[in-house]
Amino acid sequence: MNIPNELLYTKTHEWVKKSTSKEVIMGITDFAQQQLKDIVFVELPSVGKELKMGTPCAVVESVKAAYDIYAPVSGKVLKINQKIQEKPQLVNEDPYGEGWFLHIEISNPNEFSSLLSPDQYRVASESEH
Repeated sequence: MNIPNELLYTKTHEWVKKSTSKEVIMGITDFAQQQLKDIVFVELPSVGKELKMGTPCAVVESVKAAYDIYAPVSGKVLKINQKIQEKPQLVNEDPYGEGWFLHIEISNPNEFSSLLSPDQYRVASESEH
């Protein structure tokens, strides 16, 4: 299982990368894409939408089922990844690169303290196996 050290994580298998002091990039983890298997559709929010940490912000459909993806932080959607809407399998192929979901302008930097470190995420996801 690939868990990059430069990212922060949620218990619901989203990752966050600080892009600037006010902006993050987010997506789903390698563990999540493995659990989902073949992703066939990704529904992303519109640019400008306000997100609240822990609430659904996107939907991923695999050949198995549809799953909610949760906002890892509160803030405004600045950019969405059009590529994964056209080619959803990018999420399976490169979840930490080409398969990113959103750029979010964070509204509450204090929320970072509730995200998981790579080691904490590794322990949390291993308990799900």
